[in-house]
Amino acid sequence: MGTMVLAQGWLILPIALAVIIILAGLMVIIKYFSLWIQCYTTRAAIGFLNLIGMSLRKVNAAVIVRSKIMGVKAGLLLETDPLEAHYLAGGNVPNVVRALIAANRAGIDLGFKQATAIDLAGRDVYEAVAMSVRPRVIDCPDPTKGRATIDAVAMDGIQVKAKARVTVRTNIDRLIGGATQETIIARVGEGIVTTIGSAQSFKKVLENPDLISQTVLAKGLDAGTAYEILSIDIADVDVGENIGAKLQADQAEADKRVAQAKAEERRAMAMAREAEMKALTQENRAKVVLAEAEIPKAISQAFREGKLGVMDYYGIRNIQADTHMRDSIGGGSGESKGETKK
Repeated sequence: MGTMVLAQGWLILPIALAVIIILAGLMVIIKYFSLWIQCYTTRAAIGFLNLIGMSLRKVNAAVIVRSKIMGVKAGLLLETDPLEAHYLAGGNVPNVVRALIAANRAGIDLGFKQATAIDLAGRDVYEAVAMSVRPRVIDCPDPTKGRATIDAVAMDGIQVKAKARVTVRTNIDRLIGGATQETIIARVGEGIVTTIGSAQSFKKVLENPDLISQTVLAKGLDAGTAYEILSIDIADVDVGENIGAKLQADQAEADKRVAQAKAEERRAMAMAREAEMKALTQENRAKVVLAEAEIPKAISQAFREGKLGVMDYYGIRNIQADTHMRDSIGGGSGESKGETKK
């Protein structure tokens, strides 16, 4: 009895394993059968085992199948392995295939390797092809940056405000490593400023706005960029402020302030010199007073030593009185009066 049960157990195990394998196979068939049918009916040439292998290689089989079908229907000869490689590298496979189809329809020479390189470089390859077929118009300056016009000053000092529209198309050969749209805007703006600044008068700019576009186009501003400039059109030209007069007024105001500062400096120096001279005068007067104070002492000493007599003293007093009288008649200085009083 035990032997029969053991035999039955060994018989159930292979049956269960076979059932599991059959169910797994059915699930795989169900999962990839619709994709294989699409490939077979569209002649995309992707085998059933290859579809299973994509899952093992972590590749989205549906993306590869749809992309290859799209290319085959458009008449492109695309291999499956390069599509898988680009998917594994992080590229946008459907976008690359759409770009190849658009380039083929437009007669643009764009190979698969070049398209994948552009895609992996971070550029939208389909948009680049579309822009090559249908040129784009770029506003200069970019209104999203907050400036509405490019302002420059002519040689006569009058400010001119200009707005340009640049028509560009993609240069596929320079798309990898080429400068972007911001560079085009910056170069065109620089060219406009240079052209207006070299004009003798703002009237010449207003009379002939095409002069700006012709001069800017002649500079070859699209060199080293991913675009080709087709035309530069001046959309608007306005007259701004008289910058030259304003600068002259500001310079005159600055010169006036400098002159005032220098005059104030000279006045302060003069006042300081006057104060020094007054102090020196007072010092000299003090010395005179001290010297005059010594006169009575000298006279007394002369009396004691017998070198001066009474008559000599009265003679000196008479001379002083005569001097004082003459100074009074002739409007003499206060110093003589002071000496007489003393």
